[in-house]
Amino acid sequence: MSYKRILTVQDISCVGQCSLTVALPIISACGIECSVLPSAVLSTHTAGFSGYTFRDLTDDMPAIRAHWQKEGLKFDAVYTGYLGSSKQIDYVIDIFNTSTKENAVKIVDPAMADNGRLYPGFDAEYVEAMKKLCSEADYILPNITEACFLTGIKYQSACDREYIDWLLSKLLLLGAKTVVLTGVSYKEGRTGIVVATKDSYEYYEHELLSNSCHGTGDIYASSFTGALVNGHSAYEAAKIAGDYTLECIKETAKIQNHTYGAAFEKAIPKLIEML
Repeated sequence: MSYKRILTVQDISCVGQCSLTVALPIISACGIECSVLPSAVLSTHTAGFSGYTFRDLTDDMPAIRAHWQKEGLKFDAVYTGYLGSSKQIDYVIDIFNTSTKENAVKIVDPAMADNGRLYPGFDAEYVEAMKKLCSEADYILPNITEACFLTGIKYQSACDREYIDWLLSKLLLLGAKTVVLTGVSYKEGRTGIVVATKDSYEYYEHELLSNSCHGTGDIYASSFTGALVNGHSAYEAAKIAGDYTLECIKETAKIQNHTYGAAFEKAIPKLIEML
């Protein structure tokens, strides 16, 4: 019986349903060992809280990787989320090259932007570093804003098939084998995901909910990774992740005053059924 090990590299918020707080339980629920490399530790996530603490763990990353190499530890897959600096991206590329098994899967969520803007603290230098990381990946999972920064194409909130095809063609030139582009809406009240390679285009459409939650991108990327490593195709994994994220948002809407994240735990049984 195959028992695989995923490494996920991203920050951890002690309170707040995002990043490692989401990735570890979701990947574990998929029946896969989840190893972690925290890029930073925060007391809470940064949306809706003030006065949070932040400890940068960049300088710890090389020593952790060196210990893994000494112990002969290798990973079947590496999944990256929010990374705090260009230096951390360089360390992740080193991990890709030294701490993975043959034919290991490399999944990059270029978590750096949304709604037409980069997240605070990121700049053009970081975007260039993220392009380099994407070139090393097998799968990249950008939203439309991130796709625009990665390709230099001007962001627009409304998109048609021609615009999406343009983005996809430029993203594939970065070097990743498969692009999973989220937030693609062709109809009012609907949204979806495109899964594209140089030779294929598949689109999965689902309802667009009026409410949104912090951390849903992390929920999506984590469940996509879990489904993919479990043997599902990229399209099947994208569909499972989309449906699961939708269920998480619906569960959150049932909880009064739950404003700091999505209640992903409530929907985990449905994720297991989907798998």
